[in-house]
Amino acid sequence: MSIKQELLQVCLDHVNKRIYNYKQEIETIKESIESNDKSTDEDDDSGHGKLLNDLEKNMIHLADANKMLDMLSLINPKLKNDKAVLGSLISTQSTAFFLSVSVGKIDLEHGTYFAISLQSPIGALLKNKEVGEHINFNGTDYTINSII
Repeated sequence: MSIKQELLQVCLDHVNKRIYNYKQEIETIKESIESNDKSTDEDDDSGHGKLLNDLEKNMIHLADANKMLDMLSLINPKLKNDKAVLGSLISTQSTAFFLSVSVGKIDLEHGTYFAISLQSPIGALLKNKEVGEHINFNGTDYTINSII
């Protein structure tokens, strides 16, 4: 398995775990709402609004996680580009970035990588750059040594 395939798998596992957790939380909230609705005390509505708010937030998080999964499905780890695009593994003098979704630091046997989205501030700077080009992010200069 290539490094890009490993990174993609870690990202997929991360996003699928998030989706599972949000679905579980949504089910728990729905059950709480149903049991709250069966309550005969109509004056006790204090928790109902919070449950609905929590349900809405989790539905938004679930939709975002599903968008991340859709983004990952567009990545072909065997594809190579001369420019930094979705699915590229970019090595600089100090850091390696995997342009995918925002997962953060990933430690593999081969080294440490940062899975970032194209919409992140550093991802936007790296987008469409080529080997030899430079970016400056938060006061740190990065030179692109390779794009896989």
